Amino acid sequence: MKHYKILSELHKENGFPPPENPLFSIYECNSQLCTIGNREFTTDFYVIGLKKVIAGVIKYGRTKYDHECGSMLFFKPRQVIEMRDLELEEEAFLIFIHEDFLNGHALHQDIKKYHYFDYEINEALHLTPREEKTIWELYHKIENEYCDNQDEYSREIILANVDTMLKYAQRFYKRQFINRMDISARTVTKFNEELAHYVESGFLDTKGLPSVNAIAEKLNISPGYLSNLLKVESGKTALEHIHIYLISEAKNRLIGKDQNVSEIAYALGFENLSYFSRLFKKEVGVSPNSFKKQMTN
Repeated sequence: MKHYKILSELHKENGFPPPENPLFSIYECNSQLCTIGNREFTTDFYVIGLKKVIAGVIKYGRTKYDHECGSMLFFKPRQVIEMRDLELEEEAFLIFIHEDFLNGHALHQDIKKYHYFDYEINEALHLTPREEKTIWELYHKIENEYCDNQDEYSREIILANVDTMLKYAQRFYKRQFINRMDISARTVTKFNEELAHYVESGFLDTKGLPSVNAIAEKLNISPGYLSNLLKVESGKTALEHIHIYLISEAKNRLIGKDQNVSEIAYALGFENLSYFSRLFKKEVGVSPNSFKKQMTN
């Protein structure tokens, strides 16, 4: 598998003009072919793209892109990507940001909070025409700074516009979750069904606490997308939903007299009794022992 460490190599091998900066570059495609590598590859770069694909293949994390129009894509370093024989309906762009370009800038840490860099391709951001116009305006500001003679202000201006673009993407994703609320609601239902199945199948005894990753895999979506979708739908993340479900199950078992608190905690997959007690008190307002005494007296 090909791995690109430097931008100049990626540009040269794919017929792009040489980059104006060794750590940051942009490439604008038109309706002609826009291909990177024709094979799976990884990079040391963050990649932001806007494409309207009518033919070809894009894969990210080994998931095939669904070819909807007006989609933004976000790739992070060392993820497996494939872009092969792409034909685009309209203009498109790619932005490449080497990790080192972010050193010493607030975006070095802030970019990690945008969970959509961990989404799968079938969870791409689908823009409205107005949203697309906003993104293109920001791209052209970046392009102007990139193509002019770069000076000591260029990096700050470029990254300020990249940061703004990422913030807009965050806002647009929330709009997408809301607009697809019927899909979101079905996902919440399926999530709870998977939790119930996990407990009823006895996996707590054999596998321990259910993980967000495991449930997301069952639902064929990425953990980050699942958690953000649930957050918009219910105000709570996937992990919080798991905790709420397990505490509800714990309350039910504490009402009985045949198990003590530690036995219930371990039966629910908690290896650490103090962690279970803290979580229970946070959700219920009293300790497990106090709750059990209240319910059994």
